Amino acid sequence: MSISVQLTPDIEKRLTILAESTGKPKDFYIRQAIQEYLDDLEDIYLAEKRLEDLQKGLSRTYSLAEVERELGLEN
Repeated sequence: MSISVQLTPDIEKRLTILAESTGKPKDFYIRQAIQEYLDDLEDIYLAEKRLEDLQKGLSRTYSLAEVERELGLEN
């Protein structure tokens, strides 16, 4: 899949400098940045959904003591 993205001159310059100084292609850094951003977004949306479920009473939280007891990790 090919996507065209227009970068600001400042971002393009920074990307060029990074690529030249590391010997890696610009698309490596673009893919890496998108992947990390998507990972963060997915985490945020999952956390928001869990909070919404908690507020609606659809899920509950567990204390550390409850988890330790359930897993047999009590001292």
